Amino acid sequence: MSEALAGEGIRIGSAAMLDFGADVLQLSFAEANPARVLAAIDKHFSPADMLVSRGEIAIPQLFVSDMDSTMIGQECIDELADYAGIKSQIAEITERAMQGELDFESALRERVGLLEGLEEEAISRCLDERIEASPGAKVLTETLRKHGARTVLVTGGFHHFADAVGKQLGFDRVVGNRLDVAAGKLTGKLAGPITDSATKASVLAEELEQLGSSAHSLATGDGANDISMIEAATYGFAYRAKPKARDAANGRVDRGDLTSILSLLGVPKTDWVT
Repeated sequence: MSEALAGEGIRIGSAAMLDFGADVLQLSFAEANPARVLAAIDKHFSPADMLVSRGEIAIPQLFVSDMDSTMIGQECIDELADYAGIKSQIAEITERAMQGELDFESALRERVGLLEGLEEEAISRCLDERIEASPGAKVLTETLRKHGARTVLVTGGFHHFADAVGKQLGFDRVVGNRLDVAAGKLTGKLAGPITDSATKASVLAEELEQLGSSAHSLATGDGANDISMIEAATYGFAYRAKPKARDAANGRVDRGDLTSILSLLGVPKTDWVT
């Protein structure tokens, strides 16, 4: 590894395997640009789970996370659309929005509009039949809570799903969009303000303000609308992410599950809530 990094102009100051039940190699550099370190690891050792930090890594006091394709393995609106028989049509728009090819709000309103007339009961069925937590999601959230972190689920998805997911996984607060319902059916509109990329960043900033300027924060996400909070967090993790979100992160999980974040934060497995 030292030769490979040296070939990229990066010199390792020290290297050690952390001894707490996980295979984590900790590298220290006397002087190195984090972006160059990430790029070099990508070039020579991908796929790998990694975190690059300018300071000593500590357990965060705040954890803010995206929901769809991050804390759960699905995109809720795509799965809900299947009950209306238009999953492929909506999934294509979702993918382009998460890649950053479409304006998030416009894409969201377009997809919600296509669900007009769908019975509200389909949401409960979708939750029961389709929605599953990502591997390690509950362990990550509950472990961080055990260590004193405040946990916030902030999603461009919908409260109909996020409230249940947040409760299941142990989040203290849930922020999301609201589907408008009338006479037991979706109206094809949203109720209230939009939760988008700017909202995610502002929620992180608002929570940090309550905790104090010295608090460390962790943000996880996978799509373009997560970039602002990933960049704003002390530790911004891209989980199995789209390229633009991955490029914005100083932490990446490409190989393992969400508990890889705990390992990279230096939390021993004996301290995990399982």
